[in-house]
Amino acid sequence: MRTTLTLDPDVAAVLERLRRRDPRSFKALVNDLLRKGIAQLDPKTPTARASYRTRGAALGACRLPSLDDVAEALAVAEGERFR
Repeated sequence: MRTTLTLDPDVAAVLERLRRRDPRSFKALVNDLLRKGIAQLDPKTPTARASYRTRGAALGACRLPSLDDVAEALAVAEGERFR
């Protein structure tokens, strides 16, 4: 969501000081500070999404010599009757 926000001078000064010390973007900094403030005002509100990661699995070597030739791959996988 995009919105225009008018900051009081003291709040803008604190945000600018924090932005200089923090490598994050201004947007990320403001969002994180808002999340922390919201969590203090309403503890029932979820503060962040859980990150989702998919673990890799070793599938072994490819059973086909080459996947470049579709006809050859089908012949190996299904036999010559695919034609």
